[in-house]
Amino acid sequence: MVKNNVEIDIKVMCIEAGTTQAKLAKEIGTTPAYVNRVIRKKETVVNKTFISMVEALGYDIRLTYVKRGENEQDGELPL
Repeated sequence: MVKNNVEIDIKVMCIEAGTTQAKLAKEIGTTPAYVNRVIRKKETVVNKTFISMVEALGYDIRLTYVKRGENEQDGELPL
């Protein structure tokens, strides 16, 4: 099971970026309806087969978001 509430996460990120889901959709070349559909269905964010495999192994999935440039430098993670 994906433990994140992806819909809320994206909404918060939009607020922090001062944008809307509609502007986000335009920026990535899709429709606002599709963006909304993707964030409402967690299975479309992470492949359903991958989720099934991880669950069968006794794990849940928790996505971690890292703002570019805050915790990495030149593509390297800090030690």
